[in-house]
Formats: sequence, C-alpha cells, structure tokens
Amino acid sequence: MSDRTDIDPLALEEQVCFALSVAARSVVAVYRPLLEPMGLTHPQYLVMLALWQHAPLSVRRLSKLLQLDPGTLSPLLKRLEAIGYLRRERDHTDERSLAITLTPEGRKLRDRAEQIPPAVVRRLGIPPADLRTLHAALTQVIAAARPH
Repeated sequence: MSDRTDIDPLALEEQVCFALSVAARSVVAVYRPLLEPMGLTHPQYLVMLALWQHAPLSVRRLSKLLQLDPGTLSPLLKRLEAIGYLRRERDHTDERSLAITLTPEGRKLRDRAEQIPPAVVRRLGIPPADLRTLHAALTQVIAAARPH
C-alpha cells in the first residue's frame, strides 16, 4: 500500500474531471441501444424527460431545466419536432416566447421510456441505493462548480 503523499497530483487516474468524463461517456453508451429503437439520442431523451414531467414549457424554462443554452437546445427541438414528438408554437400569453408541447405520439412514447431506468440499473449492476448516493454526490459537484 503506497502513501497518498507519493501520488502525483497530475496523474490522470487521480483527476476528478477524467473520472467524470469517462463515466459520462460510459453511461451514455449504456443508454444508446435502449434509445435507438425510439429514434432518440441521449440529449433528445433528456429533453423528452423534461417535457414528460413539465410540458408545456417555454424554451427559456426548458433551457434552464436542462442547463443548456438555447442555441444548443434549438437543434434538438427541431429534430424532435421533425420526428413528430413535440410542437414548437408561439406562446399565447407572450408572442416573443416559444412554447414546447408534446404531440400525442410524444406523450405515448413515455410508456416505452418507462422501461429505460430499470434496464439501465440492471445493465450497470449497481444497487439503486448506491446510484441515489452517486446522484446526490454529482448534484453536489454540479452546484459547487456553478459560477457564483
């Protein structure tokens, strides 16, 4: 067992950013075969999750929920609209704002998507309690890394 003071502070395997980056890519890879039959990419799935929970949403509100700038969000919304899962319409209360609503097909897709979380848990083989602990830790990291 080596003494922790002997560890190089710039060693790749010691970097939180490296572990987070590899973990993110690896988890997204687990989702990919589950989402492909639905015609969704992982970022599109995140949009759909937000809409299933909160629709209708303004683009501004959706952008805040997903922590994505509107310029990144816009192509995702256009693609989801093109495949028939959502509609972008002018907000009736504020013509300057776009309201995002689910189509009947987009609402129906939720039934299929309910199978994804348990499939991911099975594939990862990590107990749900450990995943909740990980989620809490990552949420703490996200909050700490936000500009003040």
